[in-house]
Amino acid sequence: MTSAPFVRIDRVPLGMLYMTGATLMFAVSSALSKWQVASYSFDEVLFMRALTSLAICAALILPRTGFSVFRTKRLRDHIGRSTTQSVAQSMIILAFGLMPLAGAVAINFSAPLFATLLAALWLKEKVGLARAAALVIGFLGVLLVAAPGADSFRLGALFALGNAVLLGSVTAAVRGMTTTESVETLTMYQMLILTCVFALGLPIFGFAWPHSGLDLGAMLLNGVFNGLGQYWWTRSLALAPTSAVGPFYYFSLVWAMAIGFFFWGDIPTLGLLAGSAIVVGSGLFLLWHESGKKTPPISGDEPLPE
Repeated sequence: MTSAPFVRIDRVPLGMLYMTGATLMFAVSSALSKWQVASYSFDEVLFMRALTSLAICAALILPRTGFSVFRTKRLRDHIGRSTTQSVAQSMIILAFGLMPLAGAVAINFSAPLFATLLAALWLKEKVGLARAAALVIGFLGVLLVAAPGADSFRLGALFALGNAVLLGSVTAAVRGMTTTESVETLTMYQMLILTCVFALGLPIFGFAWPHSGLDLGAMLLNGVFNGLGQYWWTRSLALAPTSAVGPFYYFSLVWAMAIGFFFWGDIPTLGLLAGSAIVVGSGLFLLWHESGKKTPPISGDEPLPE
């Protein structure tokens, strides 16, 4: 009679482990993208990442689902969501090239705030006093992160902010899709359409064959880390409630600060630390506030990975 609760308890720590691992994968992928965009077009970096991630996700998902995973009546929604996400990813890659990694990641964490705001505007969801306060405080944190520094930092912050706004709109859109689409279907269509979109951009933004085996290996590893991160993130949400695993997504900022310090010598400023704490705190409050409500597996109040 007591076996079911014990199974449930065992699944939650495993979900937390998957989420923590996913954050590390995403952080390393972001660092590799920041390194590569200094030598190659942002579109080429994203195309190689998406292509390799598609192969990784296909290898992990298709043996279990077969090609039935692509069965959908919402192809237009998948195309719209993934096309918007391709623009968002382009913006965050450009931000990586213009500002410290941790600053771009911190601003990216404001995406759930924008998702809540856009859901109120588009889906007519009630915001309430608590959510409104979290939005205002969270946006003040974004201003703290974005304001200090040189002009390049400010330009990078604008790209990162644009990414957060678009990710917020994507998250709000995905809320309606989870009623009919599985996470496997959402993941496979995302990777497939992103690959196609970035492939179409290569003649415009340029493609150069990797200058060395090291560069080619880094591009492929970028996709491997991103693909594993996508899969582990999905598995995490399948194993445990968002309220249990969602807070672990913010480990991405810890990894980003550590990688930025060791590889680029980026020392976090007081504004970055204070603003990051405010943005993360606002996101966690929204997550806690919504944890008692019945929501789809992918909600507007949890971070959406790159």
